[in-house]
Amino acid sequence: MSAVGGAGRAEVVGLGLVGSSVALALRAAGWSVSGRDVDEERARRAVELGVVERVEADPEATIVFVATPVSEIAGVARSVLAARPGDSRLVVTDVGGVKSRVVAAVEDPRFVGGHPMAGSEQEGPDGADPDLFVGATWVLTPTKATDPEAFRRVRSVVGTLGADVVELEPERHDALVAIVSHLPHLAAANLMSLAADASTEHAVLLRLAAGGFRDMTRIAAGDPRIWPDIFRDNADAVLEALDDLRARLDEARRILVEKDRDALVALLERARSARRNLPPRAPRPESVVECRLPVPDRPGVLAEVTTVLGALGANIRDLEIAHSAEGERGVLVLVVDADDAEVVRAALVGRGYRPSFRALA
Repeated sequence: MSAVGGAGRAEVVGLGLVGSSVALALRAAGWSVSGRDVDEERARRAVELGVVERVEADPEATIVFVATPVSEIAGVARSVLAARPGDSRLVVTDVGGVKSRVVAAVEDPRFVGGHPMAGSEQEGPDGADPDLFVGATWVLTPTKATDPEAFRRVRSVVGTLGADVVELEPERHDALVAIVSHLPHLAAANLMSLAADASTEHAVLLRLAAGGFRDMTRIAAGDPRIWPDIFRDNADAVLEALDDLRARLDEARRILVEKDRDALVALLERARSARRNLPPRAPRPESVVECRLPVPDRPGVLAEVTTVLGALGANIRDLEIAHSAEGERGVLVLVVDADDAEVVRAALVGRGYRPSFRALA
C-alpha cells in the first residue's frame, strides 16, 4: 500500500500541545497545514513559530484533526463534515482522550475517532514537538459505520507521523485508558497535592523529592483544563479503576499493619516483573508477515477485523483493501509482526475467516 504522502493539505482545529505537535509533524512530512483556535493569541503564536502556515478553515483540506477539549470535539467534527457534504476527499479524526461519547455523536462514515497516547508537561505551540508521536501508540476506534477507505487514509497519515497504530472498539478504549492514563493522572495530582500540603509544615520536603517522586508526579504538571471533560465523559470507567486501586491500597495498608513481609515482597516482585515486561516505546521488529484475508465487501468488516486484532495487542504494520472487480468479496491485506502470526490466525479463524500468511523478504 502506498503511504499517504506529503502533497496534501491538512487542517488542525485546536492548537494546544497535541494539536500543534500534530501540525508540526504533518509539516515535517511535507503537508501544507492550516490551523484554527478559539484563542486568537495562541493561533497567532502558532503561525509565528511555523507550527501552521495560516489561520483559516481550509475547504481543500483532505484530512482534519480536531484537537479541542473533549466536550467540543463532536460539535467541531460535525461542523467540518456538514460544510462539505458528500465530499469523499475529506476525512476527519480527533485526538481526544475519551472515545465512546464522541464517536456516538458524530454519525458520518468519514469520521474516525483517534487518541494518540503521547503528551508532555509542556503547553501550547511553544511546547509542540514534531517527534512527539514517534514510537507512541495511537489508538483508532473505527465502527461498523466507518467508511473503510476513510479509515485506511487516517491510519496511513497517522503512520507517517511515526506512531504505532492500534485499533480498538470505543468502549474498550475508554475502559483501558481509564487504567493507564486517566487514573494515573488523578493519582499523580493527589500525590503532588499531599506533598504540597506537607511542605507547608516541612519546608525542606519538596527539596528532598527524588527521581521516583518526580517520575510519578510529572504528569500532574500538564494543562489541567483538558481533564474535567475527560473525567466527566469517562467517569464510570475511572470510578471502577479507582475502586480497584483503593482496594489494592487497602491491602497494602493491611500488609504494613500486619508486618507481612512475604506478602510485601510478593507484591513488589509482581510489580517489578510487570514493569519490566512493558513493551518498548518504539517496537520495530525486522520480521513481519503478510496476512491475506478474504472478506465480504460490506460495511463493518474492516472495523471488526482491526478491533479483534487490536484487542489481542497485535500490531498492524500496514493495511490495504483490495476490492474485487466482480461479486461481493474482496481481500484485506494486513502486515503484522511475525511473532503475532499464530495468535492472529487463531483469532480470525475463530471468527469464521480463512486467513493465509506469507513471510515478507
